[in-house]
Amino acid sequence: MKKYLLAVGALCALGTNAALAHITLETQEAAVGSTYKAILRVPHGCEGKATTAVRVQIPEGVISVKPMPKPGWTLQTKKGRYEKSYQLYGETLTTGVKEVDWSGGNLPDDFYDEFVFRASLAADLPAGQMLYFPVVQECGDAAVRWIEIPAAGQDEDALENPAPGIKLLPKK
Repeated sequence: MKKYLLAVGALCALGTNAALAHITLETQEAAVGSTYKAILRVPHGCEGKATTAVRVQIPEGVISVKPMPKPGWTLQTKKGRYEKSYQLYGETLTTGVKEVDWSGGNLPDDFYDEFVFRASLAADLPAGQMLYFPVVQECGDAAVRWIEIPAAGQDEDALENPAPGIKLLPKK
């Protein structure tokens, strides 16, 4: 019986570690037409190597992105044209941040950290659906690409390197 309980405990621990191994968003749902504070949680490095860069791709409909600087990291944004124009506080937006890059830092594999940006979620995003933020985590010459997006009906847990995402809620 004792060996059985130890085996069950070991399996539970492995399942928990696997779930915690992915880059995730702290808040996993937000209303369309609202401001969203994205807190990307980076739980480890790449197979023992320290994380040296985190790049997040901003999906269409996420506008007016403002990343938070991190001491010890270089922050850059890449801007581009939106697929369509968006209205925000009486202004028409046609371009904006498409990628946020934090680089040059050193997050050892044994530690965890968070990378933050604020954005507005367009009012015409589809409530009830998931919105994914593909992330590339670099560790020196190695990288983990957290970019997999589940196909319709596919279980997100079946993916090896899932992109972090949020569920879009109806506008408040």
